[in-house]
Amino acid sequence: MESATDVAYERAAYRNGEFGRSITDLQLHNGTVPRWLFNRMVKLAGPISSAAIDGLGTERFLRLLADPFWFQALSAALGFDPCSSGTTTVTCGALRNALRGRKDIAVVGGKGRLSLRTPEQIAEMADLNDLSEDMEARLVYASRMCAKVDNAAVQDGYRLYHHALMFDDLGNWTVVQQGMLENGRLARRYQWSSGTAGKFVEEPHTAILGAEAAGALDMTASASGDSRKVAVDLVNDGIEHVRSEVVVLTKGQTTIDEWAGGSVKKLYMPRTVNWAGLQKAYEHQPRDYEELLAVRGVGASAVRALALSGELLYDCSPSWKDPVKYSFAVGGSRAPMPTDRSLDGAAELIEEGIWTARLRKREKVETIQRLRSMLPPEMRG
Repeated sequence: MESATDVAYERAAYRNGEFGRSITDLQLHNGTVPRWLFNRMVKLAGPISSAAIDGLGTERFLRLLADPFWFQALSAALGFDPCSSGTTTVTCGALRNALRGRKDIAVVGGKGRLSLRTPEQIAEMADLNDLSEDMEARLVYASRMCAKVDNAAVQDGYRLYHHALMFDDLGNWTVVQQGMLENGRLARRYQWSSGTAGKFVEEPHTAILGAEAAGALDMTASASGDSRKVAVDLVNDGIEHVRSEVVVLTKGQTTIDEWAGGSVKKLYMPRTVNWAGLQKAYEHQPRDYEELLAVRGVGASAVRALALSGELLYDCSPSWKDPVKYSFAVGGSRAPMPTDRSLDGAAELIEEGIWTARLRKREKVETIQRLRSMLPPEMRG
């Protein structure tokens, strides 16, 4: 179990970009992975996951899956080209199949319609694994809020189409989800961990991967703290003044600066706002921004309207800086990486290594030597 200090340091390190950053894009690739490759990825994912869980425990394993570099390395180890959007969807799918039947850890959700069945699948796993109703409710809430934040509180031009929740029987969880750019050319991955998320609406991600976008609204940024407070106050005071500002900005406004030839930052309100959702939030009287965002009907348009109203009325600006932290290279998604070893042989060797590790020291050494023999000569040491 990591201390509060360790968790705080890890969150700060991710936030400050201390783990490095590359400058390439995560390309969106359509289609499906070949069945022969996917089956072998599942076969490899099983022993790799078992080895990690046996050595580290489920909580640490879930934390590793929320690490962008470890997740990417796992995808490559499973035989997938580490350069496309498919590393997210296919690796999560392989883990879901590989971990099926375990009592201590599970993967639910997936791509497209499968993501919408996440609450239902959580309930099924809770019944099978004898999880408490309270834990089930917390997992459903975590799943829903992660999706809500990345669809509404972070407005970067990407819409979620993949959502996977991984959790253990202690209530620890990781969420890996992916969005598609409106033009359908790029993808963006969002990774979460229960160990570092803290509040769902304040610097909650372990990583966001993709190409940097201009003009993104990030209500989860530390710099948006005052804007979040103003949004709650605006809702609790009634929504009519927000509605009136939306009408004014929609019609268009000019300023003396513009008349004099100067430049002015434009505030573009959404064309439509779910006023029923905001009315429901007013009736609820949320205590903070997380409670406000959790209200059904408070989506991207309402979030934007509240943020811009706060900026117009109180000069309280949210963060317009894209929260993306990492990105990966461009590549294909339908063939494995070149290798002179079969995936089947690698899986069998890892499985044997796991079982042998529980035996005598001499046999452990022999297994390690066999694993080392798979490395190129210059790396064996």
